[in-house]
Amino acid sequence: MRTLLQETIERLLADAVTPDLLRAAETGVWPADLWAEIEALGLPFAAVPEDLGGTGASWSDIFVVVRACGAAAAPVPLPEAIFANSLLSSAGLAPPENGVIVFATGSSDAPLADVPWGRHAHWLVLHDAKAGRIALHSLADAGIVTDANVAGEPRDIVTLALGSLVAEAATSASTDAVVLGGAMLRSAQMAGALGRLTEVNADYANERVQFGRPIGKFQAVQQQLAVLATQAAAAVAAAEAAFLMADPAPDLLTTASAKAVSGEAAGMGAAIAHAVFGAIGFTHEHSLHFLTRRLWAWRAEYGSDAFWAERLGRTIAAAGDDGLWPLVTGAFEETSNP
Repeated sequence: MRTLLQETIERLLADAVTPDLLRAAETGVWPADLWAEIEALGLPFAAVPEDLGGTGASWSDIFVVVRACGAAAAPVPLPEAIFANSLLSSAGLAPPENGVIVFATGSSDAPLADVPWGRHAHWLVLHDAKAGRIALHSLADAGIVTDANVAGEPRDIVTLALGSLVAEAATSASTDAVVLGGAMLRSAQMAGALGRLTEVNADYANERVQFGRPIGKFQAVQQQLAVLATQAAAAVAAAEAAFLMADPAPDLLTTASAKAVSGEAAGMGAAIAHAVFGAIGFTHEHSLHFLTRRLWAWRAEYGSDAFWAERLGRTIAAAGDDGLWPLVTGAFEETSNP
């Protein structure tokens, strides 16, 4: 399943996501053809059980899909749709058969801020932690105030219309369910973007000639590329561990670690990438910014690396000396001994 998903999404995005498509998306153009292909492949239902019309893939399988979206800077909410549909199915609700679906947390009676791709969505999965409910709402008549993150991705304010409720169910999901899920998604997207940055920088360093030889031959540049590769590898390892432990829902410790590690790596990686490219990398015409601006944006969304590092530290401290080892190893033991 994992190999099939990886080959499918990477081939699709390599053909479809071009600099022109990305520039158009930042002006508000919806890539309808790309989304139609994604729906035709059934990718938004990857995490939905087969008895509810999905693929039944594990989160470990889905990791490669989300990572590929980050590497390609895909201007569509496929990661959000996968998680939104999984929230519905975990509450026993069947996802809608088609249409863009995203998620948010809060009350249906108040405006919902920073809804990813809200202006393009047809459905919203809302987790109301205070009421203990998961609900599916139609966005057909919703009020939308458009906004965007620093990467130009839609992060809109959505006010649900009266009568928008389609279905709802009680849930035992914790207050952090949506925040944890969003953090897990962003960690994998950052890991993908950092991996792509490593490739792009290595290629450029071997092509750009200065003082009679490629700049990749200079020790200082080699050292920076090594740091970038190391940070990318750390982000991949931490993010993949979070997806492995998400059975069936995101795990606090591994997700917090993944978001903290990938967020810190994003800051260092973007800085190194622009240093290697020099002035040309700061121009709007060059495509480097499609990755680095997303890294800066994703680093801040669903809790910064500082937020999750503190959360992780408080959780570990609360466990005490005797509880540290069981806390760190418990989830992995459960996974290896189902």
